Amino acid sequence: MARYTGPKTKIARKFGEAIFGDDKSFEKRNYPPGQHGNKRRRGKKSEYGVQLMEKQKAKYTYGILESQFRNMFKKATASTGITGEVLLQLCESRLDNVVFRMGLSNSRRGARQLVSHRHIIVNGGIVNIPSYNIKPGDIVAVREKSKSVESITRSLTGSSKVYEWITWNDELMQGTFVSIPERIQIPEKINEQYIVELYSK
Repeated sequence: MARYTGPKTKIARKFGEAIFGDDKSFEKRNYPPGQHGNKRRRGKKSEYGVQLMEKQKAKYTYGILESQFRNMFKKATASTGITGEVLLQLCESRLDNVVFRMGLSNSRRGARQLVSHRHIIVNGGIVNIPSYNIKPGDIVAVREKSKSVESITRSLTGSSKVYEWITWNDELMQGTFVSIPERIQIPEKINEQYIVELYSK
């Protein structure tokens, strides 16, 4: 099944925020796409429309397909805790997302590629599955042969974000997924309750 590889700015404009990260094109035109742009009068969205939009935003943000996302929701529903929060925590625990958070790539799409191309190891072994679930205490590192890959070194040089649930060692080029983040720690502007309401219908 194909993953979305089209223009990112167009999708970001649809949701009204740069969900794929820094985007100079979005900053220039931060209004909805289309022939009339921000001049078009748009009616109020229905409850279903708002819920659907929020689900789509989450899927595009984390780069997850519908079938995967639905399975994650089922897993979140079966878990203890607040379903919406658990859903986002599952998204944050994906290997591609953890690689992105550690600063090895400046986008989740790039992080997914690093994982698929076998540049990343988890607890000493190569893992090339982007959706691999990282658990607290797991050590994620750059493979020895890949430590000189330009895209990785460039991304690490420009990375300044720090997350409380992740530690990173520049010298060893490895980090530890210390704990599952609390909802308040996850920076993404997603209203997970809308997603829960949508799937619960």
